[in-house]
Amino acid sequence: MDPIAQVLNTIFTVEAFLLIFVLVLLKSSVKFVPQNRAWLIERFGKYQSTKEAGLNFIIPFIDRIAADRSLKEQAQDVPSQSAITKDNISLTVDGVLYFRVLDPYKATYGVDDYIFAVTQLSQTTMRSELGKMELDKTFEERDVLNTNIVTSINQAAEPWGIQVLRYEIKDIVPPQSVMEAMEAQMKAERVKRAQILESEGDRQANINVAEGRKQAQVLGAEGEKAEQILRAEGEAKAIIAVAEAQAEALRKVGEAADTEQGQKAIQLDLATKAIAAKEAIARESSIVLLPDNATDASSMVAQGMAIINSLNKKHQG
Repeated sequence: MDPIAQVLNTIFTVEAFLLIFVLVLLKSSVKFVPQNRAWLIERFGKYQSTKEAGLNFIIPFIDRIAADRSLKEQAQDVPSQSAITKDNISLTVDGVLYFRVLDPYKATYGVDDYIFAVTQLSQTTMRSELGKMELDKTFEERDVLNTNIVTSINQAAEPWGIQVLRYEIKDIVPPQSVMEAMEAQMKAERVKRAQILESEGDRQANINVAEGRKQAQVLGAEGEKAEQILRAEGEAKAIIAVAEAQAEALRKVGEAADTEQGQKAIQLDLATKAIAAKEAIARESSIVLLPDNATDASSMVAQGMAIINSLNKKHQG
């Protein structure tokens, strides 16, 4: 082979090797970090930097990715465990822990396994918080219990770069004997509420009946009052009508008596009444008194007419 060709062939081989080497170095030095993740880079075994999401560069064969940490919120199941309440009741409790990595450096170099550490911490904290509460409070104040657990865990997990967002108790299982006692208590409470509701219904019914009677009496009294008022008004109108009729009758009698024929009629009426009066006295008494003269009736009529004439003269004067 021609020496020149051999040289050219060698040159091409070296260039190809260099090109491949450069491509490999370039590929090894360029790193694309996914969103919500953090890569911790070590150089010669020592922490060098933290690469966040996007395009990043490292030195090949010198830098290495020591840890890949997720920055997303994570949910970790907390295994069931036994806990004793303040009133010495043993409970079996399990829950779910929600947390996220705030500082990838602390989560990597501050603790060996941050997930295991925070899970164990949540278990011990939950036992401690349950020991401060009585059995009834653990069911009634779950939100308070969850909040206290989160606060305690965050205080202890701060050196690890972990933030606990919330803790949820999935289930609290008391002993069978306690459950039976709780069911009996709940049954008694239901019976009590039913009796209270029944008594309240009876009380309201009695009140309604009493109110109805009261209203009926009031309406009856008002009706009787109105009836008496109407009756009195009717009687008053009747008295007024009778008085007006009598006045009209007297007026007409007076008008008639003012005439000659009226005078004669009055004389006749007085004589008739005088005779009738004497007859009545004679029937009622065994002793009859006769007047001094036989013309007593006529004299009485004359006296009556004299009185009428006197009154007429005064009226005309």
